[in-house]
Order: sequence, then C-alpha cells, then structure tokens
Amino acid sequence: MNRVSKALVGAAALGLFLTTAAAAPAWAQSPTPTPDAAVDGVDGHLLEAMAADLGTDIAGAQDVLRFQAAAANTATDVASSTGDAFAGTWLDESSRTVYAAVTTDQARTAAAEAGAVPVTAEHSLADLEAIMSTIESSTVPDVIPSWWIDVEKNDVVVDVVAGGEQAAADFVSTLGIPAGAVRLDTGAAVPRTTAGTGSQIRGGIAYYINNQYRCSVGFAVQGGFVSAGHCGNSGDSTNYGTFAGSSFPGNDYSWVSTPGYTPVGQVDNYNGGAVAVKGSTAAAVGATVCRSGSTTGWRCGRIQAYNTSVRYTEGTVSGLIRTSACAGKGDSGGSLLAGNQAQGVTSGISLQNETDTTNCTYSNPVTYFQPVNEILQAYNLTLLTN
Repeated sequence: MNRVSKALVGAAALGLFLTTAAAAPAWAQSPTPTPDAAVDGVDGHLLEAMAADLGTDIAGAQDVLRFQAAAANTATDVASSTGDAFAGTWLDESSRTVYAAVTTDQARTAAAEAGAVPVTAEHSLADLEAIMSTIESSTVPDVIPSWWIDVEKNDVVVDVVAGGEQAAADFVSTLGIPAGAVRLDTGAAVPRTTAGTGSQIRGGIAYYINNQYRCSVGFAVQGGFVSAGHCGNSGDSTNYGTFAGSSFPGNDYSWVSTPGYTPVGQVDNYNGGAVAVKGSTAAAVGATVCRSGSTTGWRCGRIQAYNTSVRYTEGTVSGLIRTSACAGKGDSGGSLLAGNQAQGVTSGISLQNETDTTNCTYSNPVTYFQPVNEILQAYNLTLLTN
C-alpha cells in the first residue's frame, strides 16, 4: 500500500484515457528556500501555466518551486524524526507553510524542530494505510468507486456514487474500523475506461497501439519510454516500438522499448517547446503540478493525495496520485511534472459526463496518476534527464 515515501503521503474516474484514433502560528517558519537549482532549467511555458493557475507572475511561480523543493526535504525530516507517530504532511503554498500531522506530544516537538507546523492527529499514517488495505482486501460494493487518505482531516475518504450512501455505510460498518477513521464522500463519479484511436521521443506526445488506439508518452527512459499499463499489453506494437512490460489492473504502468528511435529527457509543453526533466523527486501534497498529454496539452493543478485506490471497470488500481489537473481522452500515459521533477503517468479521471472527456471544460476535475518511481523500480529502468 505504501508506494511512496511516507514523508510525502498527503491529504488528501475518464476512466482511463485510452482513446480511439488553519493559519500558521506566528512562530511557524517556512522552509528556507533552496538555491536556484529548484528553478534552473524549468521551461518558461511551464512557469506561465503555473503562474496562471496560481494567480501570480513568473517570479511568483519560481518562488513556489523553491518552496516545494525545500518542503520536500522538510517532509522527509519530519517522517524520520517522528517515527510511528507520523500521520502525513501537506503544504499551504499561499503561506509557504509545511504542516505535519502527528499523534504524540514528543512528535509535535520533533516536527516543529524539523521546520513544520505540527498538527495533533488521532490516527497515524500506518493506521490509515491499514484501513486502506482492509478495504482493498474486502468485497467492495459497486457504489464505491475509489478510496484515499486525507491527511489534513486524518481519515480515509470513501467516495460513494449518488444513491449508494446506505450500501456504503453498511459496508464500512462490517470492517471493524475505528469510528471517525472513515468518511463517506457522496456524489462521486463512476470511473470508466474510454477507447479511442505518432526520430526523437519525449513526454506528452502521442503514440499509437496496434494501429487502433492512441495514448501519450510518459517519460523517456534508457531504451524507450514509460506510460500507462492500460494502454497496451506486453508484446503489443506501437509506432515507436513494442510494449516490453505492462501491469493493469492492480497497477497502471508499462514501458515501451523503442529501438531505432531516440528518447530524450524532455516533456512537450504544447506551446512550441519542451520542459527539461531533471529528476523524479516526489512533491508533497498541496504542491502545484502540471501534466502533458496529446489531447488536452499542458494543464496544471495540485496534488490532493497519494496512495489512492480507484475501481475501474477492469479492476482496482492502487497507489495512485490524486490531483486537480484536468485531462481528456488520449492523455492516458502522459507526463505529470512538479517543476522539472517527474511525478507520474496519467491513469484516469472521475467525470460525471462522458461527453466531457475530450476537453477541459468540465469543473472540479479529479485526475489519477501512476507514480513514476514505482515504474522505474518495477522494470529496473533509468529515467533520462536533460
């Protein structure tokens, strides 16, 4: 269940995009900004997209990236210093504050010393992850499309479709979970898959599977690129090469071997340029992220949660990043970045209306991504950087 560093687990379904053709106290200190390595090489168009999403200018977007880099270090320090009492971290970019939920007074002190604002919690992150595992190993009713950890509220959120409230409540009551540890969120959209039909290979561009379907490249790796698992099975052909590995459901990742082509450590910004990929350090909950895909191009939002489980028609996928960045049909497998750091590949989105999946005109998007570091580890791949 714990697929990302516990330091970065946060508060906190288009189904799959396979297409045819509390104020901080006065004494609280924000993390000290890192050197300009946090913004060096970050594409100008990415900064423009971030600035538009944040309601600021380019300098403001750069400042947010510096804060995110420092906050990631703070989150790691909090997790290591609070041990079993750790209950997650999240960011408030507007106040440049890192919050840390902990279950003991001793851990509160340790979190403050690490540079975070401590928040008392009843349930540790390990407790919440155990609840996630209990749900996943049970027979989940169809009215529940997804479940995820909200560290800000210190509970597990169970999403419920309209009309399924009683069935969901009855299910939760059979699990033996502590009162207050699970919260039902009603009116959720049902996740669905969508079928629909491109020398150098970089993230975000289109590729075609078996001359029938279109997906988007995630990130370049040595010998090929990574993408979503639902885009193709091992052995399937693409216009660039062959799927050398694929896992879906359970996971949603794949990699395509591309002999004869040159993968490069960049992501298309859909504005005439490319974003250089510098690494794959996971951003914290609350961080601004941007995604690239062959249908809707370049869109930004925020990380809402890690370790999200989503029930697609084909089965449950766990360990996903939940964000508010919109996406559309054909964006499946595309790149998710925090500044110049690779985060994940596009898996799916929750939508109320199937007709909304070709653009980003819908409101309140919830989009899911497979963490990229898990893909690299699963196939022993090396991310290409630029």
